[in-house]
Amino acid sequence: MGTTLGELDIDEAALEAAANWKRFNCFVWFRDNELDDADQWAMIYTHNRDSGLLDQSNAAVIAKTMQHFSETDNPDVVFESHNHWAVGHVDGFSVRVFNDGQITEAFKAYHKLAERIAIYPILDECDYSEREVEATFENIADSAWRLKDEFNLPDDWIGEVYSWFSDHNERAIDNRDDQGGYPRENELKAAFTALGYPLAA
Repeated sequence: MGTTLGELDIDEAALEAAANWKRFNCFVWFRDNELDDADQWAMIYTHNRDSGLLDQSNAAVIAKTMQHFSETDNPDVVFESHNHWAVGHVDGFSVRVFNDGQITEAFKAYHKLAERIAIYPILDECDYSEREVEATFENIADSAWRLKDEFNLPDDWIGEVYSWFSDHNERAIDNRDDQGGYPRENELKAAFTALGYPLAA
């Protein structure tokens, strides 16, 4: 695994990043024809169609930080989404690394985030935790697609089942493959029974 930009100091990272898109395999960046300084720009991908919760969370934090650099008449950041035959699409942004020989504030802002990720992978624990819970709720509903017809379930059954697992069987809702918890059908049946949900007539 190669060295990441966050493991380099800002000057080294800037030199490594500028015109990185020229080194991508089978890649055409159409915006290079629109820019007089395309060689001073870097392409930063943050997530793709199949990204796990961590990449999604970090991508959201990065996008929020970089947003204001994209809101000028001559922006140093442009958000981009590119199609790819293997992963469907990859998303991120292009960033001007150098302007008149100086490292831009936009690239400095991104590099600070990259440094944080190099030390500890989660940029925002609260955001990541919320995504874990939301994904687990969706997974509980998905896992119970057949079983739920066997019981009369209240409207808020997913929340109740999640809380029951939190108190009695945390392993059932442990994050799996960075996609949230995914309890098995027998674990759900145990939760339904313990919560007193009656069998369907």
